[in-house]
Amino acid sequence: MRRLMIPAALATSLVVVGCASTPEPVEPAVVETPPVEDTTPVVAPVEEVIEEPTREIDSGPLKGSLEDFQVNVGDRVYFDLDQYRLDDDDQNILQRQAAWLQSYPDVTILVAGNCDERGTREYNLALGERRASIVKNYLVSLGVDPARIQTVSYGKERPIALGANEASWAQNRNGFTQILSGATS
Repeated sequence: MRRLMIPAALATSLVVVGCASTPEPVEPAVVETPPVEDTTPVVAPVEEVIEEPTREIDSGPLKGSLEDFQVNVGDRVYFDLDQYRLDDDDQNILQRQAAWLQSYPDVTILVAGNCDERGTREYNLALGERRASIVKNYLVSLGVDPARIQTVSYGKERPIALGANEASWAQNRNGFTQILSGATS
């Protein structure tokens, strides 16, 4: 047992000696922290603003031109089969035409009466004349000088839609207002 005691005493003394020594100083670890962003808004100094004159952007056809008439007013009214009566839509278009014509007193027009391909040539020429006349008379009733309006009947001779079906025929039954002179270019 003595033999066992010596190694045990020796081990105990080593532990005591080991505990008695001072540990080597450890340098503290350096942890880099990212810089904190400044979230304060940057306000630019107020400068005097000089406004340039605004320019009107060309946003459509030239006023008083043929294109203006076609796009903004409408150059055609449509009729039912074998009819020359103006419905509310037709009257609305013709009222815009009259207002446009009063704004441009140098403009002269030709109103053409057109028909679909059905019926005889003579019948369609007579119907086209009635259609052109009703358009002219309505424009005159709205104050347009009759001397500025010519009429013609093309009957079925100048279709705008080719085809032998109701959709084509409906387009070809019209009163077409054509500007002859006086419009701006």
